[in-house]
Amino acid sequence: MLSEFFGTFGATFFVCLFVVLMEFLFRYVDEMVGKGLAFSVLFEFFSYAALSLVPMALPLAILLASLITFGGFGERLELLSMKAAGISLTRIMRPFLIVMCFMSVGIFIYSELAIPAIQTKLWTLLYSMKSKSPEVEIPEGSFYSGIEGYNFYVRSKDNSKKLLYDIKIYDFSKGFDNAVVMAADSGRLKSSDDKLSMVLMLYSGESFENLKEQNTSASSVPYRRETFSYKEVLIDFDANFSQMDESVISNKYMGKNLSELTCAIDSMLHHADSLDHAMRVLYIPTYFDRGLLSINSITQYDSLPEYEGYTFEKLTAGLSSNDMMELYKRAVRNANRMKIDIPFVHMAKFSDVKRSHRFDIERHRKFTLSLACIVFFLIGAPLGAIVKKGGIGLPAVYSIILFILYYVIDNTGYKMARDGVWMVWQGVWLSTIVLLPLGLFLTYEAAHDRSINISMPAFLKRWIKKFGKQSEVDSDNQTQN
Repeated sequence: MLSEFFGTFGATFFVCLFVVLMEFLFRYVDEMVGKGLAFSVLFEFFSYAALSLVPMALPLAILLASLITFGGFGERLELLSMKAAGISLTRIMRPFLIVMCFMSVGIFIYSELAIPAIQTKLWTLLYSMKSKSPEVEIPEGSFYSGIEGYNFYVRSKDNSKKLLYDIKIYDFSKGFDNAVVMAADSGRLKSSDDKLSMVLMLYSGESFENLKEQNTSASSVPYRRETFSYKEVLIDFDANFSQMDESVISNKYMGKNLSELTCAIDSMLHHADSLDHAMRVLYIPTYFDRGLLSINSITQYDSLPEYEGYTFEKLTAGLSSNDMMELYKRAVRNANRMKIDIPFVHMAKFSDVKRSHRFDIERHRKFTLSLACIVFFLIGAPLGAIVKKGGIGLPAVYSIILFILYYVIDNTGYKMARDGVWMVWQGVWLSTIVLLPLGLFLTYEAAHDRSINISMPAFLKRWIKKFGKQSEVDSDNQTQN
């Protein structure tokens, strides 16, 4: 039985990994298309992405493999034969549960030891791809602004001769007031040998350059007009791919293991608490009192150990009207300064708390994704025993529906935890809290040989019949009216 399960699991795992990999790549396809990236760079990116998605694909593969395996056992009446021999379903599932526990521990170790290094390399590569300049592909009949500081217009192109016709270039690299406008009958655009610039070769054209930066009079603006038969323009354009330093990503949540995440969360919460303490101790007391005590030279209370016990009358006793006016002015200035500081302190505290939520989510995910292997097996194995259908057809439909349900619940809990609406553990563990009772319920029903009518055609037939009767009643009522 285990050998049949692992044979199915080996095939379903790569299918599920391909599905989640495509979903991941669709989100970042804009960062890869049109940038002339080398095949080695793309292959490295796909490899790191696939390795980082293993914890996500494994539970889905277990769900699909357990559905197919136990559905096949039920379809071939093997489960019935084992039950007739006195072997219960829970005993049949026992070796699988042991294997699932080992797989959960293994994926946790993988997430703890390998995932931080893989995620660091993956996101370093992704950010490097984002920062790479795109390949220059000027369209026909529309303006192109893919090169910073320039706008190009090309009426038509001849790809075989690599010629551009009826070209107009607007150069704003030196600012709008010092713009350069060029027009040519034709031209070519190619990269330099070091790929640090583009060479624009223009034929039979004119250029108009505004020289406002050399202007010495406000009444006139000098300019320069040039007619040329051939002109080369050098445009700064770095087309090389350079990978950024991995230390930038290693400090983020995706590049840390469990102990590093815990340490980072403690540091951020400690800093947030210190900011909260500063707000309560330094800013919450009355602004006027703070402004009053900042003028010790006037009040002549330089050696006061505390000020809470002193009244306003004691502190201002013997002050002249000028001193009182200065006192009020300083108090108002201090109050206004503190009023400006409070929102910034609050924003800094909110930023620390929100970052700690994201780190804490990553810490809990190491456990929830590992436990998801057991949860999905508890759903898939009894559900396969109930439906008694093997193969890739109906089990794949149920697997997709259950995984979509899991994804929606998990994504909802993630957003709630990230935004601070729920506690982090409540949001991250929401999918497990919802699906684990479902798995235990299905296991109980399958162990007691209770059938559950989950046939999709019967479900649709029942609702169609219900709505058909309702429509007949409505039509009869309209006829009587």
